Amino acid sequence: MAVAEVPFDLVGVKLAAPSARPGTVAKADAIGRLCASTLPFATVVAPAGYGKTTLLAKWAEADPRPFAWVALDGRDDDAVVFLRYIAAAIHGVEPVPAEVFEALSGPGGSTWSNRVPRVGSALGALERPLVLVLDDLHAVANPSCLDALAALVEYVSAGSQIAVASREDPALPLARWRAHGVVHEIGVPDLRLDEQEAKLLLEAAGVELEADALAGLTEQTEGWPAGLYLAALSLQAGAPSPASPAGFTGDDRFLSDYFRFELLSRLPPAEVEFLKYTSVLDRMCGGLCDAVLETTRSAHTLESLERRNCFVVPLDRRGEWYRYHHLFGQLLRTELERGEPDILPKLNRRAMAWCIANDLTEAAVVFGHAAGETDAIAGLVDGLALTLHYDGRMETVEEWLAWFGEDDLRRYPALAVEAAWVRALTGRPADAERWLGLAEGATSTIPLSDGSATIEPWVATLRAGMMPDGVEQALADADLALHQLSPDSGWRPAALVLRGAAHALLSATDRATDDLTAAVTAGLAGGAAEVVILAQAELALLAANQGAWGEAGQRARAAQALVEESGLGDYSTSALAYVATARVALHEARPEDARAALTRAHRLRPLLDHGLPWLTIQVGLELTRTHLALAEAGPARTILTETERVLEVRPHMGSLIEDARELRDRVAASSGSDGAWAMTLTGAELRLLPFLATHLMFPEIASRLFISRNTVKSEAVSIYRKLGVSSRSEAIERAVEVGLLESSVYPQATNLIPEG
Repeated sequence: MAVAEVPFDLVGVKLAAPSARPGTVAKADAIGRLCASTLPFATVVAPAGYGKTTLLAKWAEADPRPFAWVALDGRDDDAVVFLRYIAAAIHGVEPVPAEVFEALSGPGGSTWSNRVPRVGSALGALERPLVLVLDDLHAVANPSCLDALAALVEYVSAGSQIAVASREDPALPLARWRAHGVVHEIGVPDLRLDEQEAKLLLEAAGVELEADALAGLTEQTEGWPAGLYLAALSLQAGAPSPASPAGFTGDDRFLSDYFRFELLSRLPPAEVEFLKYTSVLDRMCGGLCDAVLETTRSAHTLESLERRNCFVVPLDRRGEWYRYHHLFGQLLRTELERGEPDILPKLNRRAMAWCIANDLTEAAVVFGHAAGETDAIAGLVDGLALTLHYDGRMETVEEWLAWFGEDDLRRYPALAVEAAWVRALTGRPADAERWLGLAEGATSTIPLSDGSATIEPWVATLRAGMMPDGVEQALADADLALHQLSPDSGWRPAALVLRGAAHALLSATDRATDDLTAAVTAGLAGGAAEVVILAQAELALLAANQGAWGEAGQRARAAQALVEESGLGDYSTSALAYVATARVALHEARPEDARAALTRAHRLRPLLDHGLPWLTIQVGLELTRTHLALAEAGPARTILTETERVLEVRPHMGSLIEDARELRDRVAASSGSDGAWAMTLTGAELRLLPFLATHLMFPEIASRLFISRNTVKSEAVSIYRKLGVSSRSEAIERAVEVGLLESSVYPQATNLIPEG
């Protein structure tokens, strides 16, 4: 598979190693040390302007190994996006298995139990060593991204390396890695230019200085490459020769003044305006700059600046897209904010409008936020939220939704509904209930993306799924939603499957069958795979309850096939497909197939709670029923106990109440063994299990899961006991063995995985 076939919409230029400009100077001794290093991780850490990217580019030229390159920016601050770029970069050097991209597709993937292990497995299975470069890592601050990176280090095979460039030490376990001798570090002292190197840099920029002036400038800049280059530009623009360059220093406190008075003051006013006004853009092309400046010929100006080495970096071979050198762009924005702060919203507003017109909607959201255009970005986020959710990019959606306060969400209730739905699907019921309350209290008449006249049918669909007032009210909510939703609304398939589920729980089997069959048709037409999976699984269970095992098998197989085809195997709603598959397999005397399906369902239990009670309780009861049939009383008892806790919170669940009572009697009377101890793990313990395979210590795991350290410790001890092991590494091995974690994708036990 070629890089172009990677199934994600990625910015291709971010995956290309930059070519070092003619005349750039990089430290030969540092490059030599990097080429000679055999350690799995390398850092190049220094403030802006120290030539970190230049050093890495020169290293790539000198090292015989292939380099996989990712130039990071703020839009990669989402673990799914972050891992996609890493996978695509590796894929550009050596094809990675399709399973890697499947794990990074869709909303259901788990970062720890699926995505990181898949990418890590591809990294560790390379046929030839490579260097994976992550440039500008400081642009990524999300702990989930950095945690994923730290986990990937454990997979690096002999001869390969991961190298990062950052303005500050990243939040990685560097101290532990230093102690274990697995990290090679390059810092400011290694990157400072000496007098001879400064001479070469200045000469390449067309500036020659007398020996005394060169020595003085090198001393004053402390060998800071960007400072030397700024001095060269100012000399080109007419500044006097710095025979005594007092006052110029690489210290950030003086840099802005030097930049303003010694460089910008000597450039033509039109060029200064172009530089400052376009500094609001992280990437730019001629058309975008024309829109922001309300002018023409910006493409020509960009080409001219790039030819003159004015800190303009080309991003493609066609000469269409550019960016400013990060330090230069930062200085330009500082100058603009200082001198003309009132124009910033206007410039960002123009950039937003251009991006909307050119189908760059996500970029438009960012510019709109910077411009304070709340109405505009609310509409854009409304149109993108579910798309990004289905694409697995929940951290991006979460970041955008955090821009809106509660008053905003009452004005834009569509966002509250989407946020509540996502939280219900991902095991955060308290958050889902809070956002549902915000949507219910809204009186907005702002047009909605599906053409609905009011937010009422959206809220009704959400309530039908969350069932806060029981199944009968859920049926009424679903009826209302289907009455008011437009025929083309993306919410209609969900409303159909929810009404079908409500009918089923009220023993209206014929009506349930009609709605669920209609949901399959609508879901297939609208590309709503998760709805189709739910509907087929519900139909399979209805058929099984009626003894129609032929239809039950057909429906269960259709649901399971779509789970695999759509890559939604780790999505909460797929649990119903797994339990339906297990029930059919058991009826067909295929106990091993039933156990395999049960194991897949168990892995999803951490996502199931009272946020979607009808789903959680059905899955729990089916798991209990099947484990009893397999004479596994221990798992049946554990799961039924958790299921009944959900029934205590949501007691009005129709026929599920009697089903639970019948199973309670059967569990109490069961004389089967307590075998299959691994399946007695609680939902909380299953949530913790993948974290045990990471570099994170117990306190760090606690902070990620929002629980106490003591809770993590007690749950870990319980996991060890149930799996019959005595350590974290043994627990992971055993969990892989029994299928609770992906097989063959976790690294061999290393001393990088702590025990506490």
